[in-house]
Amino acid sequence: MTTPTEVLQGTLDLLILKAISLGPLHGYGVLLRIQQVSGDRLQIQQGSLYPALARLEHQGMILSEWGESENKRRAKYYRLSVKGKRQLQAEMKYWGGLVEAITLVLKAAPGDL
Repeated sequence: MTTPTEVLQGTLDLLILKAISLGPLHGYGVLLRIQQVSGDRLQIQQGSLYPALARLEHQGMILSEWGESENKRRAKYYRLSVKGKRQLQAEMKYWGGLVEAITLVLKAAPGDL
């Protein structure tokens, strides 16, 4: 069994945007979705999540509206804005290239040089 990994600095916004792109969620639901999709390998702290949600909303990346959660409590639900969708696409392209480059470096063997 693997130990949950803390999210690298700078990746939380990307993970939030991706989680919300799968459907509107309240704050705690974002945290749960990231954990679920990562197979419980990524651990998001609530103390990091809520400031990030506020920052993304302030930047116009996500939109919010109040609704009722599954347990009948008032909750703020988030969805991607058009700006957020564009940002998500750009970030996914960037991360895809970065992962590819790092993979090449990690696969390098002495005979490859």
